[in-house]
Amino acid sequence: MKISHTDIYRFSIPMEPFVIATGTMHFAQNVLIRIHTDTGIYGLGECSAFPMIVGETQDTCLIMAKEFAALIKGKDPLEIPERMEDLLAFTAHNSTIKSAFDMALFDIAAKNANLPLYKFLGGHKKTIETDMTIGIGCPEKMAIAALKYKEEGCSILKVKLGKNVKDDLERVALIRAAVGEEMLIRLDANQGWSFDEALFILGALEKYNIEFCEQPMRTWYDDRLPELCLNSPVKIMADESCYNHHDARKLINSQSCDYINIKFSKSGGILEAQKIHEVAIQKGVKCMMGAMLESRIALTAKLHFALSCPNIVYFDLDTCLLGHLVDPVVGGLSFDGYFLDVPDIAGIGADADPVFLESCEKWTI
Repeated sequence: MKISHTDIYRFSIPMEPFVIATGTMHFAQNVLIRIHTDTGIYGLGECSAFPMIVGETQDTCLIMAKEFAALIKGKDPLEIPERMEDLLAFTAHNSTIKSAFDMALFDIAAKNANLPLYKFLGGHKKTIETDMTIGIGCPEKMAIAALKYKEEGCSILKVKLGKNVKDDLERVALIRAAVGEEMLIRLDANQGWSFDEALFILGALEKYNIEFCEQPMRTWYDDRLPELCLNSPVKIMADESCYNHHDARKLINSQSCDYINIKFSKSGGILEAQKIHEVAIQKGVKCMMGAMLESRIALTAKLHFALSCPNIVYFDLDTCLLGHLVDPVVGGLSFDGYFLDVPDIAGIGADADPVFLESCEKWTI
């Protein structure tokens, strides 16, 4: 089997503005690729650029996608480690767009084996419940949103913080008062606090029964994570501090965090995500399956991967519910309230809506 050509799409998804500590996203800056083979099988991959976190934009992803597509043309797509090494040898970083190629290659391999991706990866079905994320806003509006999610059957909230410590305290207090004690609340500061702010606010938030807090400080304070982790009454999850399995190893060995958030846009896809999971499981550190602002295409691939990873016990797979104004996907994962399932068909089991694709800018390499 050889790669014949690759289609690349500017897969922009209109959405309501989404606010986190490091910036605001006004649309999902996604890129879709289809890697075609000489056998007729093609693989689908999607990534979502989040510039203020990973440092890639939709345009940089499109530029690199064209380079990568030319690089792998004529080669065997079933040799996934070798193809991803081709990309790594060509350029460092650019993990977001690399993850789309990784995803497409795994889609081809699973289709070639006539297996759903989770079975191809050695996984099995289990009950998966996602949290729902509340972007940063005024405390009263965030509390109203939390109550709305509770009334709709959500049992896990992920609350974005990191703009201002005083307001952050009020945000959590009002949300907890609105939803009561039974809902799980986890926090994500997206690097918004200094060390002193993080130490203070995590101590002050203990009384609100917080499950954990993601990435309280900027990554340049990683050397102070062990001290924060030791003194915080709230568990710490590393997100932006962990891109690859070497980051995971250093974080775990230095006792810098309690949990790790795995995202394809940071790891560069499934291959490296598997290595992060392996490092974590060896040390007994639980993981989350996280996301940026992907459609149900990439979310489906993430769920397949999570079903193959026993150490992934937290799920943040709500991105297409966070204000996407269209659903440009055919097939793919389904939502039963906030419980997720994947189709039992070969590969990822999701594709792009051809009508939506007609409106997307396209390149063929």
